[in-house]
Amino acid sequence: MSDARSDDRYYQPTAETMPRAELEALQEQRVVELVEYAYERSPFYRERWDAAGVHPRQVRSLDDFRERIPFIDKQDVQGFRERSGDPFAGLLCVDRKELTSLTSTSGTTSEPEFFPERWDSAHPLVTGTARDLWELGVRPGDTVVVPPGTFRGFWDSLFQLLGLVPLYIDTWIGQWGDVLDAIEQYRPAYVQLLYPMVVEIERLADVRDVREALAPLKAASFAGMPLGRTLTAKVRDEWGVNLFLYTSAGDTGTAWECSEHDGYHLWEDMVLAEHLDPSGATAVADGALGELVATDLDNITAPFIRFRSGDLVRLTRTACGCGRTHARQWPVGRKGDETVVGATLVGVQDVWDALETLPETADGIFQIIRPTRVVDSLRLRVGYTPELTGDLADLLVRARDVVATKVGVTPEVELVPAGEILSRSASVAKFPRLVKA
Repeated sequence: MSDARSDDRYYQPTAETMPRAELEALQEQRVVELVEYAYERSPFYRERWDAAGVHPRQVRSLDDFRERIPFIDKQDVQGFRERSGDPFAGLLCVDRKELTSLTSTSGTTSEPEFFPERWDSAHPLVTGTARDLWELGVRPGDTVVVPPGTFRGFWDSLFQLLGLVPLYIDTWIGQWGDVLDAIEQYRPAYVQLLYPMVVEIERLADVRDVREALAPLKAASFAGMPLGRTLTAKVRDEWGVNLFLYTSAGDTGTAWECSEHDGYHLWEDMVLAEHLDPSGATAVADGALGELVATDLDNITAPFIRFRSGDLVRLTRTACGCGRTHARQWPVGRKGDETVVGATLVGVQDVWDALETLPETADGIFQIIRPTRVVDSLRLRVGYTPELTGDLADLLVRARDVVATKVGVTPEVELVPAGEILSRSASVAKFPRLVKA
């Protein structure tokens, strides 16, 4: 429950502004307890730690944990599942009959991962998100738009926890004319946005006053693939929406912006975040580029312990301007997402930065076509806005030239309507930026 008054900035001020020394002491206590708990209950961890010669009695501090407990990654989890036939990959630490729900990831980078959950009034992910929504200005009695789905988290418990009124409506592609009507009529305080939704609203702006339709909102959140500078500015400045971005906390939860819009807060009483050399085990400096390695501190159902997320981030543990003391991260990309063309390393964001400069491709809907990470040529499938496009041959030349200038490699470009790329997506949050064909 909240320990804040309705006019306070923090939902749980004691936890959100905890001094670093107290926060690290809490992490150490929870890590030591977690290692013993997981070893006794999880076949996955018992097998891996026995193979590494590690026993819980050897882990009595954070230093012991970092020195002795081996890393895991998604391939390790998938491999155990395939060998054992256990759908929970040996991670489950409770009896199946005790589970409350099963929800999943978006399934963008691989097959969807299902998360078993056991909770009473609210599961751990909801508890952290309550802090984030409170920061957005959502308060008891507010109506919020709820897109029905199977994403990780049973969100009804969050709305109950915060005293919110959920408005259930289909917010997927093709429905946003009706959604805008509902927002104008029911005046919700909050809505969750994903990339395809923003693109559709942008199209609707040609035929209706989107700023007026979205005016009832106190705030909106956005997650999934990065929105890009052009669309972010459009949502915030042209449409007048107080937009907050959030991202993954290494599959252990989420990390949200606060009103400072200066990084994404990791709730370190719920996740132990390590910031390591992407190709090793050495911690990197504050603010440097590293891989996020995450450990669930609040998940006793099926915890991830020293999970190498593959997320490349910059991270700092200096206090935020909002007063919160927890670490903040800035996502940079995914490990291995760089495409090697000859001697040139091409990043997804590099291509995005170039295509955003053209009106017809400013939405940043494109894919890099590569059968392997190392290729002889850079092939791009670039989505364009038909309503803004006249001469396709001219656009082809301009798209090729802006990318070549930015990345130093002249690409092969296939132009397709942006909607065609979006329609191929199997994920409700993202479409794949890297494809084999």
